[in-house]
Amino acid sequence: MNTFNEFNIKKQLRKAVDGLGFKKPTPIQQASYATILAGSDFVGIAQTGTGKTIAYLLPVLQDLKFSEQPQPRVLILVPTRELVIQIVEQIEKLTPYLSVRVLGVYGGSNNIVGQKQALSEGVDVIVGTPRRLYDLALSNLLRLKFIKKLVIDEVDIMLDFGYKTQLKNIFELLPLKRQNILFSATMTSYVDELTDGFLINPVKKTISISGKPLDNISQECYSVPNFYTKANLVKLLLKDKTAFSKVLVFVGTKTHADALFELLGSESDVSVIHSGKEQNHRTRSIEKFADGTSNVLIATDVIARGIDIEKITAVISFNTPFYPENYIHRIGRTGRAKQKGRAVLFYTEKERGLKETIEGLMNYTIPLRKNPEGLEVSHQLTPEEKDNPVEEIKLSNKSSLSESGASFHEKSAKNSKVKSEKKSYKKTLKEKFKKPIRRGDKIQNMKKKRKK
Repeated sequence: MNTFNEFNIKKQLRKAVDGLGFKKPTPIQQASYATILAGSDFVGIAQTGTGKTIAYLLPVLQDLKFSEQPQPRVLILVPTRELVIQIVEQIEKLTPYLSVRVLGVYGGSNNIVGQKQALSEGVDVIVGTPRRLYDLALSNLLRLKFIKKLVIDEVDIMLDFGYKTQLKNIFELLPLKRQNILFSATMTSYVDELTDGFLINPVKKTISISGKPLDNISQECYSVPNFYTKANLVKLLLKDKTAFSKVLVFVGTKTHADALFELLGSESDVSVIHSGKEQNHRTRSIEKFADGTSNVLIATDVIARGIDIEKITAVISFNTPFYPENYIHRIGRTGRAKQKGRAVLFYTEKERGLKETIEGLMNYTIPLRKNPEGLEVSHQLTPEEKDNPVEEIKLSNKSSLSESGASFHEKSAKNSKVKSEKKSYKKTLKEKFKKPIRRGDKIQNMKKKRKK
């Protein structure tokens, strides 16, 4: 399929697509359009940056008829506030010539009173994070029994964030007769479990092998001893204004993100974003990075899927992620729209096992670079590095990762002790009185005890 004109798209929607400059549908868009439009349950697996959002929005909007019904008929669930905002904006860009009421809802500093007011005015498509959706449903202002299509985007990261309970709670409020549409960058065991649990004979389309990075992204890695030496290496790399003109730096924790920002923050063109920041700050940081006001954005994985910014020249993984799939999501922020991208991974000796797991997932050995001349090796350690001596983490393959869950280290001696058997009340009484306790026996036993 060469153009969107070959899709069965109504003229109002086609006019918007043409206005956005979309010429040729991506493979995931080609594979999903007809199936979703036909009403079948659908599971789409495709890498970040391959057009998954448009892949489900086009058929959903094509099938959405005008209605004055106040309750929404399409529910789109995503893991982060940034993705809610991004998808709402995309829907608005696709529907300037259609009468479609869309509302984005999410928690944090956003006013739930304002969201309730918007709901009362009528909505066709609601986009939200699971917790806020469920809160609104419990208020009985949002009634999910009218939902005809359920879309869950970024399913894998949704489950990684611990939204499984919220999802099940929402499913119980939805009508049984509905179309389910799932999109994910990877097919993990958690996604399989969710798919098998509530989809009916879904059509599955996998466009790219899970874990295989895009060919236009060059990769390299550096062995660095600790946090502060990593920070010094970032400073050195950023001096190359051509290769690192627009850089996304992923850091493992909010604390480390703030600490790195303080170390780089003397430069006015550095921003930081993580789940601990207020929504206004997060939005402003992304806007500054998008328009070029800042050329470095420090971020945590929690908002990895919510950043859809073009022309990111490089992604630096300041830490090696515990989940190898997260590395794929990180580097997928660069090399978009067939542009060249660059991915740089830092790892300590403790993170070596995690790096090898990533390489096993990709079936690719990331080229090791020598640390550049002039790199200052710091002997200063963070509190975590002081408390946790260097110990190599060994993960042989992806299957061991899925079995181990979030914690890959061996249990400490304290936690590995076998707990003593907890005796039942009945067993305790039996041992104390040397015979089964029945009605009337307690008095006799007490008499025997006094005779001793």
